[in-house]
Amino acid sequence: MVIGKSLDKGSLSNREVINLSTQALSDIDFKDKRVLVVIPDHTRTAPVNLFFKIIFDNLGKKVKKLDFLVALGTHPPMKKEQILKLVGISEKEKEKKYKSVGFFNHEWDNPNSLTSIGVIPENKIEEITKGLLKESVEVQINKMILGYDFLIIVGPVFPHEVVGFSGGNKYFFPGIAGPEVLHFFHWLGALITNPEINGTKDTPVREVINIASSLIETPKLCFSFVIKDKKLSGLFIGKPEEAWAKAADLSSKLNIIYKEKSFKKVLGIAPKMYDDLWTAGKVMYKLENIVEDGGELIIYAPHITEVSYTHGKIIDKVGYHVRDYFLKQANKFSWVPGGIKAHSTHVKGIGTYENGIEKPRINVFLATKIPEERCKKINLEYKDYKSINLSDWENKEDKGILLVPNAGETLFRLKNKKMSEVESERK
Repeated sequence: MVIGKSLDKGSLSNREVINLSTQALSDIDFKDKRVLVVIPDHTRTAPVNLFFKIIFDNLGKKVKKLDFLVALGTHPPMKKEQILKLVGISEKEKEKKYKSVGFFNHEWDNPNSLTSIGVIPENKIEEITKGLLKESVEVQINKMILGYDFLIIVGPVFPHEVVGFSGGNKYFFPGIAGPEVLHFFHWLGALITNPEINGTKDTPVREVINIASSLIETPKLCFSFVIKDKKLSGLFIGKPEEAWAKAADLSSKLNIIYKEKSFKKVLGIAPKMYDDLWTAGKVMYKLENIVEDGGELIIYAPHITEVSYTHGKIIDKVGYHVRDYFLKQANKFSWVPGGIKAHSTHVKGIGTYENGIEKPRINVFLATKIPEERCKKINLEYKDYKSINLSDWENKEDKGILLVPNAGETLFRLKNKKMSEVESERK
C-alpha cells in the first residue's frame, strides 16, 4: 500500500507532509531497529531538511541506530558542513540534539566500501535490452546496508536522461552502487539515447535497476516526491517500486513542458547547485528535444570552472561526441568507462558518425568560466558568458529564441512529435 497525496496545481503544506510521513512510519515496527536513510546530495531540488527532521522526530528515540547515507553516485563527497546544511541543522545541533545520528558519503571508487550481492546473468541482460547489450553484470553496493535492519529512500522524481525518471530504486543503483553496475546503467541509457528515454516511465534501465534492487534482502521504504517550482506537489510513501511509480506519473504531468515548435537558439541557465559540467549537462539533456536541426543550445553557467571534479582528466582525453562516434570505434575507446561515454554523448547530443566525419544534430555551447581552449579540446563550442545579455533573450519565442531559467530538471518536448521521429526523418 502506498500512502500519499498529489496536487496537479499548488503544493502540499508542511503539516500535510508531516501527517502523511508520520502515518507511514507508524505503520512499521521500528523499535530497536537499525535504520539507514539514503538521501540525495545538493544537486537535486528537494526538501531534505524537512524529511530529515520528520524521520528523526518519529524514529530518533525508537530505533537502536539512525544514520544517513548520501547517494552520490560518482559525484564528489560532500563536506561535513555541506551535509549539515543539506539536512538543515547547525554544528551545535549536531553535537547535542542529533549527536546519535551518523552522516556518511557513498564511496563508489573505494573497493573496501563495497560488497557484491549477486549477478544479473547475461541472458537476462540480453532479454531486457533487446540485444543492445549481452553481458553479465555484477551487482555491487555500499556494504553499509548490511549493518542495518531497515532501509529508507528519500528523494525526488524528475525526468531523467539515463533511466527515464529518477528516484525510487535509483538511489541504490547507481546512487550507492559500485563502478561496474554504475557504468553499465549509464551506457545502456546512452545507447537508447537521451531523447528516446528521458521522461519515459518504463525503460530497460529501470527494469535492470529494479532487478538489482531485488537482490537487497533488507526491508525498504521509499519517500518519493515531486517538485514543481521548488515546491512539493506530491508525496508517495511505500515500497520503492510502487511509491516511485505514482511519483513518476505525477512528474510526467508537472515536470514536462510541451512546445508547439522547435527553436533555432535556446539558452538554458544552470542553477548554482550544478557546480561542474558533469551535473550542469542536465541543461542539455532537458532541452535537446526542442532545438531545431543545426540550432544552438547554450549552457549558461558563469559560476562553473570545471568540466568534472571526478572525471575531468578522462573527459579531457576523450572529449564530447555523439553516440555512434564511440560505437563505430569500440576498440579504440574500450578503456573508457561506460558512465563517462554516456555523459559525453548526452552532452553532445544525437548525431551521426560516417566515414570518419562526426555530425551532431545541434551545436552545444558552453558559456562558463571554462576557457575557450579547453572547450575546443573537449569538442564543445565556446561562448563568452560576458557577451551574453540575458534581457536580449527574453520574450523572443516568436523569433525562434528561447530563454530557460533554472534549467536542468524540467524536460522540454515538442508537442506533436517524439525526438526519435525527428532523428529518423533527418537520417
